[in-house]
Amino acid sequence: MADRPASALSLPEEWPAHPEPILALNRMGSFDWDLDAGLFHMDAQAHEVFDLLPEEYDGHPEALSVRVPPPEAARLDAVVARAIKDGSENYGTYFRIRCRDGTTRWTHTQGYIRRDRTGRPRRVVGIVRDATQELADSEARSLRAAQDEAFRQQTNVVQVISAALAHARSVRDVIDALQHTHGIRHLGAASLVMGLVEAGRIRLVAEGPAGASIPGTRITRIDEPYPMSEVVRTLTPRFIESPEEFAGNYPILWPGLTGLHITSAAYLPLIAQARPIGAMGLLYSDRRGFSEEERAVLVALGSSIAQSLQRAMLYEQEKDLAQGLQQAMLPRTIPSVRGADVAVRYRAATTGGGLGRDIGGDWYDLIPLPGGRVGAVIGDVQGHDTHAAAVMGQLRIVLRAYAAEGHPPATVMARASVFLHELDTDRFATCLYAEADLSTGVVQVVRAGHIDPLIRDADGTCRRITVEGGLPLGLSAEFGRLEYPVSTLELDAGHTLLLCTDGLVEQPGADLDDGMRTLANLIARAPDEVRDLADRLIRMAEERGGDDDVALLLLRRRVPETPRPGGRLQQHVAPGDPEALTEARHMIRAAVRAWGARDRADEVELVADELITNALMHTEGSAVVTLRVLDGGSGRRLRVEVEDSSSALPRRREAGEDGVSGRGLLLVDLLADAWGVEARGGGKAVWCEFPVRSAACG
Repeated sequence: MADRPASALSLPEEWPAHPEPILALNRMGSFDWDLDAGLFHMDAQAHEVFDLLPEEYDGHPEALSVRVPPPEAARLDAVVARAIKDGSENYGTYFRIRCRDGTTRWTHTQGYIRRDRTGRPRRVVGIVRDATQELADSEARSLRAAQDEAFRQQTNVVQVISAALAHARSVRDVIDALQHTHGIRHLGAASLVMGLVEAGRIRLVAEGPAGASIPGTRITRIDEPYPMSEVVRTLTPRFIESPEEFAGNYPILWPGLTGLHITSAAYLPLIAQARPIGAMGLLYSDRRGFSEEERAVLVALGSSIAQSLQRAMLYEQEKDLAQGLQQAMLPRTIPSVRGADVAVRYRAATTGGGLGRDIGGDWYDLIPLPGGRVGAVIGDVQGHDTHAAAVMGQLRIVLRAYAAEGHPPATVMARASVFLHELDTDRFATCLYAEADLSTGVVQVVRAGHIDPLIRDADGTCRRITVEGGLPLGLSAEFGRLEYPVSTLELDAGHTLLLCTDGLVEQPGADLDDGMRTLANLIARAPDEVRDLADRLIRMAEERGGDDDVALLLLRRRVPETPRPGGRLQQHVAPGDPEALTEARHMIRAAVRAWGARDRADEVELVADELITNALMHTEGSAVVTLRVLDGGSGRRLRVEVEDSSSALPRRREAGEDGVSGRGLLLVDLLADAWGVEARGGGKAVWCEFPVRSAACG
């Protein structure tokens, strides 16, 4: 009996209960167990059943341990605890006691659980009686034990199979679970057949062992005279208990089974949501007939298998839909890029936290641009569902369109943020856009809440590139913070730019910086060829698993075979934004060095800075500075253009001895090889050119 702690609560009314005289006449003892106080009252007849004198018992259930052996006490406690826990009103069981003379005898108890209005158990009232005579016949006792053991084993098999089926995510997984748990063998079946209902027919999807099915029955109609067809039609199981019954009821099927020595069979309909989705047959070669308990176990098994099959079929349908949507939203092909090797990869999340979850908002894109440039995009829309994928597809298309229109990187990102904010969605997205001039190696990077890129050098060294960033797309528009700083990098020949989503880096409970360092170390040890490197990284993600998808883009700049003209870079500079002006100067310095005018880098930067300053001071808008390399009869030239929205032309004037302004155009005229002004729509562009050595090719 379970040991209940004493309680300060008062005992229930009429405790202990008074036994009916008829109990004593039938040599039955009674007990009244106060669960709150932990007191277990027994009448005189109950004392006799337990072979205890009144003075040997103090009213606490642990005092019965002198008569109830520990294994029996544990089993009895389990029966009582289970009844209390599952809300049962009563329980009953047999157990053995050890008498004072050392002999054992069987005892039976029946208890009735009384609960208060809240359902809390407060009291157990019941009887105990000597069951020795009842179970005296050892043969009957052995038979009962054998039946109980067989039933217990079958029940355990159902539990084991059901536990294995809980992890099945496909029809193949369901079939494998039945085979790998040896459930069919433990149930005693010689073979198994299983079919699924498809368009009014039953298609055989499993058989074991091989050859257990009958030729010509792999696809059958539901109206044909076969047992699987019958159980699908009637939605009731069919138990065939002898070869004679099998041969008489299914004369078409039986001749094909004679070689398997089948003596009985159980055919079960697989029903889910009141609809037949298939049928299963278990064929036996060493038994005849089925007890009621065995039939109940097999029906329970069929129900468990049906639920798992339906879940697996629905999951496969959802997965196919999700994967199809994902593939439709991602670029169908990646264009070849002259001067670079490119590899892209996508991996869906594998945790399957629900149907349709193997899809997300991660994406990549590669956008060919004029002048030998290319735009590389990596992004991640919030969420892991079909809505995230749909938003991702729209965002990828508009970002590609903005880049192809020739907008500078910061403008591309700002416009994409406004589009996402105006879209009918509550999702935001992180993104990184890198515009690379492959002829020079100059890369302009804009980051919207995304993780930093990495660069792998030709010698294998990998480093994280810290890039100043803005808010994620959608949020920057919502909060009116559309300024995205542009960082300029140099990608030397043989170096690889790596863009990825956080699913490749982040793990629950781990620091992002640690993840980036781990990734950099892995890349340093990985193959140099971008496709092999991409395969290694995505394989690592698959082995690690996780509940986030992964997108990956690698761009390796090739060593150029011959000099090629190149280059066009553009930077937007807003008035009152010193950081934008600093970024523009950085871009100019990097481009001039990459394009072979390192010896004139200071002069070019000074002239460009003067033109930008003039545009910001003498107009009311912003300035757009553009650098490009031109080829012509006079050789290669580096051209700097500063465009503004004012139509007023600049004037060269003398500053005077004490003047602090007026020397700008004089400086331009002195340092540049040529300069001029061009009309641009409602504004103008002031340009200047510098000669570049012909060996400059990046």
